[in-house]
Amino acid sequence: MTAWRIVEDDATGPEITALIAYHVRTAHETTPPQHAFALGIEALRAPEITLWTLWEGDALLGCAALKDLGQGEGELKSMRTAPEHLRRGVAARLLEHATGAARARGWHRLNLETGTGSSFAPAWELYRRAGFSDCGPYADYAESDHNRYMTLALDAEKAP
Repeated sequence: MTAWRIVEDDATGPEITALIAYHVRTAHETTPPQHAFALGIEALRAPEITLWTLWEGDALLGCAALKDLGQGEGELKSMRTAPEHLRRGVAARLLEHATGAARARGWHRLNLETGTGSSFAPAWELYRRAGFSDCGPYADYAESDHNRYMTLALDAEKAP
């Protein structure tokens, strides 16, 4: 078995471009367009966003990104496992990496937005296992029946 490796990605390769196109397409299939906030590949190249990809040899397993919201807060974006690699721990590995990066940046809070349909249930469970809890909208988001907001206090875990 080839070891997994996480790399900071410039969002230009064909594999990540295809995975993000799939991510955006499925977001719009399950959530009304005005409530679907999946970032396209161009948006993931913004300077306030860091994108990581997880690889096994030449196979892209998944991706995750962090968006700097300022004032010590960030947002988890673009968490996606390639469909052929589901149920292998890809998302958990990427989430651990992203939350570690947020802590290393000195952020005190990490937020995320996800959908409310039943297809999102595995993601909710993953986030809950990682310590996230439900919260209200943050940043520029608004209350909606189609969006679930979650948050993780990072500084509490630094205390001895």
